[in-house]
Amino acid sequence: MSACTPTRPSDPTPTRRAHPPHSPPPAPRRRFRVAGEDVSASIAVFLIALPLSLGIALATGAPLQAGLVAAAVGGLVAGRLGGSALQVSGPAAGLTVVTADLIQRYGWRTTCAITVLAGLAQLVLGCLRVARTALAVSPAIVHGMLAGIGVTIAVAQLHIVLGGSPQSAVLDNVRALPAQLAHLHPAAVAVSALTLALLLLWPRLPGPAGRLLRKVPAPLVAVTGATATASLTGLTLPKVELPSWRSHALAGLPEGPALGLVAAVLTITLVCSVQSLLGAVAVDKLVASRPGPAARVHRSDLDRELLGQGAANIVSGALGGLPVAGVAVRSTANVNSGAVSRNSTMLHGVLVVVAALLMVPVLELIPLASLAALVMAVGIQMVSLHHIRTVTRHREVLVYAATTLGVVLLGVLQGVALGIAVAVATALHRLTRTRITHDEQEGVHHVRVRGQLTFLAVPRLSRALHLVPHGAHAVVELDGSFMDHAAYESLQDWQKTHTAQGGTAEFTGRRGGLSLTPGDQADASGTTDVAGPTEVAGPAGLSAATGCRCRPWTPWRNHQCERPPTTPESAPPATADATADASAGTTPDAGATPGAGTGSSTGKGTHPDGARDGRPAAPLAPGRGGHRLARGISAFQRNTAPLVRGELARLAREGQRPSQLFLTCADSRLVTSMITSSGPGDLFVVRNVGNLVPLPGAESGDDSVAAAIEYAVEVLQVRSITVCGHSGCGAMQALLGSEPGGAQTPLRRWLRHGRPSLERMADDSRPWARLAGRQPADAVEQLCLTNVVQQLEHLRAHESVARALAAGALELHGMYFHVGEAQAYLLTGAEEDQVFDHVREEDDVAV
Repeated sequence: MSACTPTRPSDPTPTRRAHPPHSPPPAPRRRFRVAGEDVSASIAVFLIALPLSLGIALATGAPLQAGLVAAAVGGLVAGRLGGSALQVSGPAAGLTVVTADLIQRYGWRTTCAITVLAGLAQLVLGCLRVARTALAVSPAIVHGMLAGIGVTIAVAQLHIVLGGSPQSAVLDNVRALPAQLAHLHPAAVAVSALTLALLLLWPRLPGPAGRLLRKVPAPLVAVTGATATASLTGLTLPKVELPSWRSHALAGLPEGPALGLVAAVLTITLVCSVQSLLGAVAVDKLVASRPGPAARVHRSDLDRELLGQGAANIVSGALGGLPVAGVAVRSTANVNSGAVSRNSTMLHGVLVVVAALLMVPVLELIPLASLAALVMAVGIQMVSLHHIRTVTRHREVLVYAATTLGVVLLGVLQGVALGIAVAVATALHRLTRTRITHDEQEGVHHVRVRGQLTFLAVPRLSRALHLVPHGAHAVVELDGSFMDHAAYESLQDWQKTHTAQGGTAEFTGRRGGLSLTPGDQADASGTTDVAGPTEVAGPAGLSAATGCRCRPWTPWRNHQCERPPTTPESAPPATADATADASAGTTPDAGATPGAGTGSSTGKGTHPDGARDGRPAAPLAPGRGGHRLARGISAFQRNTAPLVRGELARLAREGQRPSQLFLTCADSRLVTSMITSSGPGDLFVVRNVGNLVPLPGAESGDDSVAAAIEYAVEVLQVRSITVCGHSGCGAMQALLGSEPGGAQTPLRRWLRHGRPSLERMADDSRPWARLAGRQPADAVEQLCLTNVVQQLEHLRAHESVARALAAGALELHGMYFHVGEAQAYLLTGAEEDQVFDHVREEDDVAV
């Protein structure tokens, strides 16, 4: 029977069609299911949102029901239509100052109309797909805006905490504080103090009982405790008044000057959009960092989130609610409570609706002083010390301070505009702040440029370059990432003049090479990326020592530039024997594999006498290697050290705790951290020529490798050991080409530990190790694979490894890395079927 002929069922009874022919099958009936994690998360968020919504409405001067309307709409509309599944939207403290100012200036009904218009503006922005543009606002401006709003909220609510009523402006509230302190209301102060104490102490309850009690949100506990105390003691205090829903004010037609209304709409749109989008990004980070169901939550769609926020503001404003935005406190609680879908946000909105309709008598028992204390605490928390430390580290304190003071003294929109202006001025100042110095060291003139090289720095650059005498050797260090056309031409003209007068010039920098040749041109934009190091020694613009043009990716290659090809007449014959070649990864026979060098990073074999591929290497300039080493260290200290300093400081305190011993070849092309995507402290790496594990024993053992194995297993208690071989291994080539007898060099004595691998490959009774999907390319690759299997056997012979394996505390892995293909293979299968299979991008494998 043909393989293409379908087989018939044995049962001749025809099957009934479930649907008409040539039509798609009916969609399965979907049942609405809510995960238990979403239910518990929605309750936690609701318990936080209820008192905060009332408190924010109180702080703005809006009807208290407006806070509940905004919380419900934020949960139901923004939760259903938004692009962030776990972000919770509602009345935000960041909008308190803006909304309070609008209510005082235009009245409540016009403020609702402004909220509707702001929602329409957000819909337009979402349709234009410009959400990512909002993230271009400097974090210092956003943090400064929130800090300014927090200060304004805290100062205003302090008057209610003390038993008075706030003024309209911050400065008026500050000036009125002495008089307010002189006329304290003891009952209000007592309730406020109790609220703040519970809010502060509840998250710090110790012990197992405290861990259980802390699941109840602190804001709910604080307000409930203060309300119960006020009711039981009979304190006379202003309390929440929720008017009947029948008299609830809805949005009206906007009334007021057109320019002022446009500015108000833009302010609400800006603050709501930026806060919601930044909140969505922060929620993504929280979800990614938590264990468990994070993979089931999709990343935020920022354009959809903007559309969802716009729709929520339209509905909230039309129903007489406060402006809606993503709220950090509720979103964090939602993520930390284990929510897995947007159902938690929507359920929290349903619970707010139920509370607003059925819990009015209970809500009207809450003292206003308690809500004011709660909102004041939120305002104080908006001035984050973490944010201040961050902007200080990035030298943006001036932007932060200007935005904060602008919001406090002038208003939100004016403060943000001031912060943007200061940020632009700071960026321009940094762009023009270029330090240019000249000094002479041992006859070499150094011209150092620190910062971006623009036309504004050209006069100072020309003065420094003309301090270099005719015929002298000069080194120009360009420590920046930008150079405009004017600076480029100035350097090029000086280089041509200087070399024509018998001098030499060397250009170095923080990125790949820069060749200032007469034929080079800047790009179409008139700018040139600064790169380094390339010597310029003559009109050709090519280094006499290196003869190369480095490219921007050369720092990763460590500037190992290819040399120009040597003519056959100038290439002397190879004189090294096979054993000497093997130390560098080449053999003189035609079957040698290119790029097999154990110590070569350019893919060419290196002979012991310094020649590559049989050609003598160019003489090394005095001090050149040290200069390259110093330059690399300098680049690390400048660029990399600030990024890893915190992690290395932790490792210095705690000591190393690697989980894996990685035993691999000394070949310079094997970058273990890159191949395994690991960082400092992850791998305990042992490298030697041929990734060999000598058998234990007085005669054949090697204490250096054995000591590392014993230390890793018994002291560091690693959980796995990996033996990693690689393609084109010079040691394996040397084993194949070795002949009995001859001088016992250190290399020959070391390679004797690899002879069991040769014997294993020659033993026909044993199956060969193989690659999945193809045969080994040649005998060298076959020996590389066999050697990994053999060294794993040697590992098992070590006493410490055998004990750990017997106790189930250790695993052994074999690995093969093909350098040219950048493909990793893991050893799988049993003893009789040793297969190295692919490790693909989607595989989640711990090596």
